[in-house]
Amino acid sequence: MKRLFPYPLLTLSLLAMWLLLNRSVSPGHLLLGSMVAVGASLAMRALGNESPQIRSWRPLPRILLLLTTDVLRSNIAVARIILSPVQRDGTSGFIRISLRTRNRHAQTFLAIMMTATPGTLWVQFDRVTGILLVHILDQVGADGWTRRIQTRYEPLLLEMFG
Repeated sequence: MKRLFPYPLLTLSLLAMWLLLNRSVSPGHLLLGSMVAVGASLAMRALGNESPQIRSWRPLPRILLLLTTDVLRSNIAVARIILSPVQRDGTSGFIRISLRTRNRHAQTFLAIMMTATPGTLWVQFDRVTGILLVHILDQVGADGWTRRIQTRYEPLLLEMFG
């Protein structure tokens, strides 16, 4: 059974999401949704099963508080940019940030945090050089994002994941 359903909770969640998005529970949707859910679960198994090694949970509340604050600030900043009656010339662009951490789980956590923050998007990470490419909506705050990641988030993630 574990071979067909390596992640049963994921399979059930995907099937439920499929049915909710299609707004009907017909035999066809049930069959197709089941096939998609099982296929995705098997694909997850192929990616590997490496569990994160968390050294300390102590930084997590601070990370979440910082993230919540940054998400709120970014929501306001993005709303100002979008709703501003003054036409702004293209201020969006890419910035490069050097990361110290080589831990894949810390990098994944940082990628999720950045992508959840409006106006920013983790685009690429070069494992050889440790350079992160980020797209930001407003390059006026580019230095602030570099400082924010290198001095606020990264030390806490290094403490958490090692």
